[in-house]
Amino acid sequence: MPEEDQLAQRFEEHRAHLRSVAHRILGSATEADDAVQGTWLRLRRTEASGIRNFGGWLTTAVAREALDLLRARTTRREQSLDGHIPDPIVLSEDADPERSALLADSVDLALHVVLESLSPAERVAFVLHDVFAMSFAEVAQVLERTPDAARQLASRGRRRVRAAPIDRSGGKRHRSVVDAFFVAARHGDLEALLAVLDPEAVLRVDGGAASRHVVKGAEAVAQRALHFADPERRTHSVSVNGRPGVVVTVGDNTPVSVMSFEVRDGRIQSIDSLVDPDRLRTLTLPIPHGASDD
Repeated sequence: MPEEDQLAQRFEEHRAHLRSVAHRILGSATEADDAVQGTWLRLRRTEASGIRNFGGWLTTAVAREALDLLRARTTRREQSLDGHIPDPIVLSEDADPERSALLADSVDLALHVVLESLSPAERVAFVLHDVFAMSFAEVAQVLERTPDAARQLASRGRRRVRAAPIDRSGGKRHRSVVDAFFVAARHGDLEALLAVLDPEAVLRVDGGAASRHVVKGAEAVAQRALHFADPERRTHSVSVNGRPGVVVTVGDNTPVSVMSFEVRDGRIQSIDSLVDPDRLRTLTLPIPHGASDD
């Protein structure tokens, strides 16, 4: 077998693990695949015979690729003032309770909801140490910091995850608020929309790197909802990252949006709407054929 084919075979044995590391760090399946591909290209440029710990080298390399992608994402966000919405965990509302609970309590939910607020270095340090049990010496190599600095970064991330205000107690009450939002939008009822929106409500729309924006304030969010109310669009109630959400479809149940709602004190605080068609195609969405909430 040619040497490069042997190298590719060894790499493939680690692909699933590498993709898992990248996805946990990035929260995006597409970017995770990019990080894995970047790792393969790094490997091809390296004298593999000199690598003493092949799996460890690959994990460090994919983490560095993910870190570079996070830094690039942060730079784009600072320049555009737009928000990136991580790939959501979407479940049907009647999903197996045990599976739902495991997902809701897992670090995946924290990664999707909380880690977006961390710096790239904090996020990488937390994921590599707390999720993948890498030593601080190994994390330090990825970040090009000292082990003590890596420890501090992971600790800050851990504190934020533990303090995350993830409220799963609302249940049907929160769902009823979301349902009222869509009823008001369909009927063009601005007053009813304002009644279910917090005055400081925020809508984040992620249509891809070239089309991300944030709408702030109840009036602006309500006007946006009225503008996009369309009888051809159907909503399917789902759970998104442990919160009430909907998958919006058109035609033969083609998904055009996944929306997640944060509800507190009977009002919608924030809405995340993922509308990037490329990313939507990568998600497994629980949409029964021909079914909707209409």
